[in-house]
Amino acid sequence: MKITSAAASSLAMARSFLFVPATRPERFSKALASGADAIIIDLEDAVGPNDKGVARDALANAFQHFSTGDRSRVVVRINASTSQWFEDDLQLVQSLSLQGLAGLMPPKAETPDELHRLTGTISDYCFLLPLIETVAGLDAADAMAGSRRVVRLAFGNLDFQADAGLACESGETELAPVRLALVLASKRAKIAAPVDGVTQNTQDSAQLQADSMRARRGGFGGKLCIHPLQIQTVNAAFAPSGAERDWAERVIAAYEAQGEGVFVLDGKMIDAPVILLARNTLAKFAPRA
Repeated sequence: MKITSAAASSLAMARSFLFVPATRPERFSKALASGADAIIIDLEDAVGPNDKGVARDALANAFQHFSTGDRSRVVVRINASTSQWFEDDLQLVQSLSLQGLAGLMPPKAETPDELHRLTGTISDYCFLLPLIETVAGLDAADAMAGSRRVVRLAFGNLDFQADAGLACESGETELAPVRLALVLASKRAKIAAPVDGVTQNTQDSAQLQADSMRARRGGFGGKLCIHPLQIQTVNAAFAPSGAERDWAERVIAAYEAQGEGVFVLDGKMIDAPVILLARNTLAKFAPRA
């Protein structure tokens, strides 16, 4: 990882990000207590054009009552840089960043210049999660992933479909190349694995489980959520199982006993990539008591 701070580490390791409309401050505490690793207070899509000012005021007032720990789990999605609300949003998040805001999510991110402007405005301890929602954003994914204070990329799967003129089926197989491109851009930039997009149907637990496991298999490290009921499934999907931990510990123990080189464990060849996978798996767990 190229960024080291408590807030950045928290966002880099987060599995679930729960959206909450900024116009519903009574839901902020509930969202923080929902089990989500981070929450995204939304000034953009969840807020109507006539309510933008009310939403900013509600967020500014509520933020004063968040604990330091809660502030380190809050991300704010602002309005796009091309919108009429951007400058007022930027003024607000500049103030919040000085008070411990962990992250900022610019929507429809398309150029590193946009991100550079944001980093020049907010505190050095507030980090960026650019939301890739357009073909232009995908084209600039490598440049944005390598931008200063970008901790992860996030995928806006629904907006991307609209921008690209796609009509995806429920499994979104049409988006597989896009998802892989974001994973590879993140890997090249040496930042945390990207955050996958939303599952729109909040009542379809089977679809949510399938989407979450597809994301994990595909190299994503977390997922955007639009309802608290989605949190438990998403967290479980991105958390290594006890069996995976046991396997990883056995691999590392055998490697350390072996010293170096390729060896066989349970009839399977263990080489450098497998050892790296085992180390990455163990890194997601706290030490055993």
